[in-house]
Amino acid sequence: MQIFSQTRQWYMRNERPISSMALVGGFIIDSLTLRRVDLLWENLWVGMHLVGVGVCILLINFWHNELGHIRNSAQVHFWLLTALQFFFGGMLSVFLVFYFRSAELLVTWPFLLLLASAFIANEALKEHYARLTIQIGYYFLSIFAFTIFIVPVFIHRIGTNVFLFSGFVSLAVIGLFLWVLGVFANAQFRTKRKSVVALILGIYIVINGLYFLNLIPPLPLALKDAGVYHNIVRGADGNYAVQAENIGWYGYFVPSDKFHVIAGDPVYAYTAIFSPAAFHTDIVHVWQKYDDAKDEWVTMHKNNLLISGGRDGGFRTYSFKESVEPGRWRVNVETANGQIIGRLRFKVIAVDEKYPVTTVIKK
Repeated sequence: MQIFSQTRQWYMRNERPISSMALVGGFIIDSLTLRRVDLLWENLWVGMHLVGVGVCILLINFWHNELGHIRNSAQVHFWLLTALQFFFGGMLSVFLVFYFRSAELLVTWPFLLLLASAFIANEALKEHYARLTIQIGYYFLSIFAFTIFIVPVFIHRIGTNVFLFSGFVSLAVIGLFLWVLGVFANAQFRTKRKSVVALILGIYIVINGLYFLNLIPPLPLALKDAGVYHNIVRGADGNYAVQAENIGWYGYFVPSDKFHVIAGDPVYAYTAIFSPAAFHTDIVHVWQKYDDAKDEWVTMHKNNLLISGGRDGGFRTYSFKESVEPGRWRVNVETANGQIIGRLRFKVIAVDEKYPVTTVIKK
């Protein structure tokens, strides 16, 4: 116990830098090592953290009510809160990486901001984790964020009904946990029951609102590659040969959204979209032109495309549009429900001669 006491004192003196380094380091490691939302290890990792959080919450509240009078109870309580902070940080880091990869930032930033704020605030909330409402609020947010993408992975499709079912699963899980909590720490839970239920319903309503406003990234789908080209041909080997504008070496350092088109020539939009194995769904390429007079984007054309899952590099497909007028254009890559998977932006410049192109193979 003396060793634990000394370790606790050292950790308390250096808690802020250690916590900050762990926060940043953990996020970097997750960004480099996490691969796919449908892999067993990634989901086991999240599941282990969810179980760890649940156990810590039960022990913290049981300790507070039943064992707070015993010797060294303060040290045990300290390490339980530290473990709870660690599990929450690791779990939110995984969610932030996965949702960020699937996000169109200009569209889904409110949900990403919610996750990022919870992730960053985790460092400063340790002393508040003793409060049951904070524990359950973070726990339900984590459960809901997990079910949003793990349920589609299991049933191999996405959509409004799937999302609503994910919400039902998250409510069932947190309801079961609250029942267990009531058994282990009834006195603590009874005094906070109304505020806990109100917080859960509030989080549930906010996330549903973000979904129906199409502000949640459409996990488990993710845009792996995309571009606008002058021509696309699928070869006998299954690879795609695309004709990209020859921008020179400097174009890699100073990107340009200009796309030079002869009147009447088609413009091709290429996308490679990741989805889990055995996953089949429709996506839509929505071609829009910016109307300067109306100051709004106007839909000019839609292409419905079917994609299949399981390929690391994403399912490759494309659409094209002829008679593309000069001006600002974008191609929204959407789910059938209108969630934005990604977006291509380019400015069409009318020219009289073909612009120099180079052929790139998309494998």
